[in-house]
Order: sequence, then structure tokens, then C-alpha cells
Amino acid sequence: MSNQTTQPTNLQPSPLPPPPKKSRIRTWFFGLSFILLGLAAVWFFVVKPHTGQEPAAIAGRRAFMGSVMPVGVAVAQKGDLQITLEGLGTVTPLATVTVKTQINGLLTQIAFQEGQRVKAGDFLAQIDPRIYQAQLEQFQGQLVRDQALLADAKLDLARYQKLNSQDSIARQQVDTQAALVQQDEGNIQVDQAQIDTAKVNLAYCHIESPVDGVVGIRQVDQGNYVQTGDANGIVVITQMQPMSVMFTLPEDDISQVVKRMQAGATLPVTAYDRTDTSQIATGTLATTDNQVDTTTGTVKLRAMFPNEKEELFPQQFVNAHLLVDTLHDAMLVPVAAVQHGTPGTYVYVVNQDNTVSVRKIKAGPTDGQNVSVTSGISPGEKVVIDGVDRLRDGAKVSIPAENPNQNPPAGGPTGGHHRQHQGAGQNSDGNQQGAGSSPGSQSQGRRSPGPSATPQ
Repeated sequence: MSNQTTQPTNLQPSPLPPPPKKSRIRTWFFGLSFILLGLAAVWFFVVKPHTGQEPAAIAGRRAFMGSVMPVGVAVAQKGDLQITLEGLGTVTPLATVTVKTQINGLLTQIAFQEGQRVKAGDFLAQIDPRIYQAQLEQFQGQLVRDQALLADAKLDLARYQKLNSQDSIARQQVDTQAALVQQDEGNIQVDQAQIDTAKVNLAYCHIESPVDGVVGIRQVDQGNYVQTGDANGIVVITQMQPMSVMFTLPEDDISQVVKRMQAGATLPVTAYDRTDTSQIATGTLATTDNQVDTTTGTVKLRAMFPNEKEELFPQQFVNAHLLVDTLHDAMLVPVAAVQHGTPGTYVYVVNQDNTVSVRKIKAGPTDGQNVSVTSGISPGEKVVIDGVDRLRDGAKVSIPAENPNQNPPAGGPTGGHHRQHQGAGQNSDGNQQGAGSSPGSQSQGRRSPGPSATPQ
């Protein structure tokens, strides 16, 4: 029997076989297919619908830039320009008097009618005067008594002085009598003052108008007991002629007003209604306040109006137009023609060949409708006032009034300052091209010229 030794063997896992090449190629194929399908979908649904439109849009823009634009124009011309400052104001009477009683008593008579026109000194009301008449008579009686006492004291003083000269009485008695005479004289002065006071009170019973004006609504009826502490009084009288208007101006404008007033000029002031459309009355500037209101940055001014027809009513709100100066023979263009942009302040000038050029100007004062131009424009040149938002330097334009196939803009081919609110012309389809069809043509009227615009 033989012994056999068994040697241990190391069992190791066998490596996995590599994946077949066909599975890897299939995976890459499916991935590439999905990518190509996605690109095809993007091209079909996104890129293809717009490929045919881009040239049309570019062509449309080029056609718009090269088309003839209908515009409204105005002719630059010389004229007078009124420099006017506007401010909000209130009609303020020169005198508003609340008629109150100066004494206490029973109101026995009302002598006026509500709304009546009265003069200074006219009788208005009567207070029961009997008690004040009795006081007057009492003080007059006291005066007569004290005058008699004074006369008697003077006679005694004369006797005492004669006796004293004869050494018949003491000097002290003479001095006492002299003091008594002075005391009686003082009593007479008191009596006279009381009489004067009673006469004043008696006069207060007869109430008169202190100023010329119009009587308001009656505050108390006849038969009531009125007192000096009554807040409402009896009636309010307002002076209507002349009438003043208190209005304010910005502190930056007050210097030119003061300069004109110091030169002795009379500055007209026109009052308009709340809507600033209807003229109410005309007057002149009377004075300015002596300081600026720091809370609002404004200065108060007072204008005087004759108010003969009483157009101005107390506490009425008005718009005050102060004519500061008038520029004579100034070059004027409508406000709608002036533009602001990269070149600065400019206008579009229509050339002889119906093209427009950007022209830099130097603008001066304005009255809200026309602008004075100190340089850059000559008389007779045409400036564009409607359709400026569609223009560029060198663009071709057509003026509807010069084309027989088109209707002229409202107001004429060279309409004045009212042009800025009128129609501009017609478009290529024959439809009326109004100012509202171009958002920036009138309401904005401020557009910088395009890249090709160069100021002349």
C-alpha cells in the first residue's frame, strides 16, 4: 500500500470574454441616428420657415429707407414773439371786511339787502341806543355838577388869597383850597371823557359800511342780541373794484420781471380761466413779494385789474399770463420743427430737390407755439413739422400741398404754430396720414438722426 501526497491547487476565476464587436457598433449607430433626427427636426420646424423671410424683411427695410416720405412743413419767417410767463393765481380782493358790532345790544333794524352794492358810510344796521343815550345824559349831569363845584372852589381860593395877603388866615388853608380847585378841574376832565365815550357808544349803535363793496349773506337777523364777541359778525362786505390777483412764478424767472419793473415798464397781465383757454380779464402787474418761498421755490406777485364788469370773483382760481417782453423782427419756426439729439438742437430743412438736411440751430425764447431762432435758419426756408420721426439726412420727401394727387395738410402747406396738431398728409395707399399715426411725430417730436445724419 503506497501513500500518495495530494498537492493543493489554486483555483482562479477565468477572465470574461470581451463583448462582441457587433453590440458596440449597434449602440453607436442608434446614438448617431437620434442626433441626426434631432438636427433634422430643428432645421424643418425652426430654420426652414425663416430662411425665406429674412431677405424680404431686409428688402422691406431698404425699400422704406429709400421711399419718399410725405411730411408737413412750415416756412421760417420773421415776426414778433411775446415772452410770457405763466403762473397759478387766486383772485384776492383788496378789502374783505366782516362788519361786527362794537357794543352789546338789541339789533333793532337791518337796513341792507343781501347782494346790495354799498358805499363807505352807508347805513347798514341799528342797535337799540336808549341805554347809551341815558349814560350820556348821566355823564353830562355830572359834568355840570363838577363845574359848579369848581367855580365855588375858585371863589373860595380868591377870598383866602386876599385874607392871606392881610395876614388874616394861615398859609396852609390857602394851599389846601388851591389843591381842591385842581381836584375839581380833574373831575371835570373825567366827566368830559365819560361824555365822549358815551357819544362814541351812541354812534356805534348806528352801524355804517366801512368800505365800498358788495354785501354778502346776512349772518344775523333783526331782533337778536348782538355782542362784541360774536365771531361771524353781522355781514361781510367785499370790495369788487378794483380787484387783484395773487399768483406765483418760479424764482428763476423773477430776475427778468424785476429788471423790467426797475426800467419803468408796465407789464400786462392776462387772467385765464381754470382750463387756461378762455380769457377773463386784463390788468397790470402791481408789485412782487420781497422774498422767495423756500418751501416751493416761488415768488408771489400781485396784479391789479379794474374789474369794471366784475369778471373776476373773489377766491376764484385763474391762470395768470405775464407779458415780460416782446422780441421784434425775430426769426420764428414752430415748436414742432425743433428737434434735440446727437447733433444738438436741429431742424430738418427741405431742399430744392425735395430732400431734407439736418440743420443745427440756436434756439431762443418760445411762447409755446413758436420758437425764436438766432442762427441756422434763413427767412423763407421750409422746415419739417410733421413726420420727423421717419426722416434721415438726405431722405426724399413729398409735401402733400405740392402734389396734386394728395390732399394738403390741415392748415395749409406752410401752416403756422397750429400745424403741430394737424394732419401730415397721405400715405402710399391713399389713406390720410394723421399726426396720431406716427407716435413720435408730434407728442414727442424729439429724435436723434440716424447714423448717416450729419449736421449741415
